[in-house]
Amino acid sequence: MFSKGRPFSLKECAISIILAAELITGIPSLDAYAANPPLPDLSVLISGPPIKDPGALLRYALPINNKAVREVQKPLEDITESLKIAGVKALDSVERNVRQASRALKQGKMLIISGLAEAKKDRGAELLDKLEVGMEELQQIVEDRNRDAVAPKQKELLQYVGDVEEDMVDGFPYEVPEEYRNMPLLKGRAAVDMKVKVKDNPNLEECVFRIVLDGYNAPVTAGNFVDLVQRHFYDGMEIQRADGFVVQTGDPDGPAEGFIDPSTEKTRTIPLEIMVDGEKAPVYEATLEELGLYKAQTKLPFNAFGTMAMAREEFENNSASSQIFWLLKESELTPSNANILDGRYAVFGYVTENEDFLADVKVGDVIESIKLVSGQDNLVNPSYKIAG
Repeated sequence: MFSKGRPFSLKECAISIILAAELITGIPSLDAYAANPPLPDLSVLISGPPIKDPGALLRYALPINNKAVREVQKPLEDITESLKIAGVKALDSVERNVRQASRALKQGKMLIISGLAEAKKDRGAELLDKLEVGMEELQQIVEDRNRDAVAPKQKELLQYVGDVEEDMVDGFPYEVPEEYRNMPLLKGRAAVDMKVKVKDNPNLEECVFRIVLDGYNAPVTAGNFVDLVQRHFYDGMEIQRADGFVVQTGDPDGPAEGFIDPSTEKTRTIPLEIMVDGEKAPVYEATLEELGLYKAQTKLPFNAFGTMAMAREEFENNSASSQIFWLLKESELTPSNANILDGRYAVFGYVTENEDFLADVKVGDVIESIKLVSGQDNLVNPSYKIAG
């Protein structure tokens, strides 16, 4: 692709870095990119400060449109930035955040309640009452100048906010295309705990990662994974790649590179599935590059440490089966909100607890188990039940 001795352009360098670390089931070839590199200028991709917190990404990814609750959410999330200020001076900024959130809740409470799904209104109202009390408690924490207690209380309040926002979703918001409707589908959210046995690390013997799976934006991809989890497909499997850029697993023993469906004795594959921000349903079987959507933002971007996505063959969009990866590294040429993995690989979840420990996971470490801890009722067409 590149001639020896000729300096790389910025675009060529970006292509080289990404393809060198391609998240695929085989070895990438650069030849096909020589004539017409599929990347737009990086200046087209880069925009605004990115959201990197997995919880925030999941909240903004919900299919809701309620300005009042977002006006409560934003200043509570801004507390994270306020806490980056050194010493107790941070608490002055936190206090402004809390007052802004409290004011937004008082002014917008009825609008928030009106946005709740009818069957969930009582629960949502109770959560808002808890949120209101919690913000008063946070205000007291700030007045007591107890900096260490701020972040745990912030996490609690944002959990209330996220639960209220989920209670605004009334059913599944769109129809999955007919050709995929009989596949395992996750119509909503689910959470799993992945327990990893870490070898050769005196500081960490095992770790449990909580992963939230988003079926609202990736029902086929997340459904396929939950179905495999319920089959115990990943239990006992080793980590197969850990290079500082990604952690990857899911390639079973033997010649097959994916899950062999016992009912067909063939590899079960799923289509590439990408939800574009502002759209009501995902696009299937094509990358955003192939669709010419260079400026489009994905609903589930590769912004957070521990972003979870499907690996696939390089030139076959619909070849994903069981191999999964978690993105770790953010390079200068692949920053959050401008990551050229966005729109090329199907993101379907984020590690929300203990994500920092992913950096300690190495090749050969063993996934002792992945267990579904919530959201089982959201899985439809589960093949593991058919298989018995």
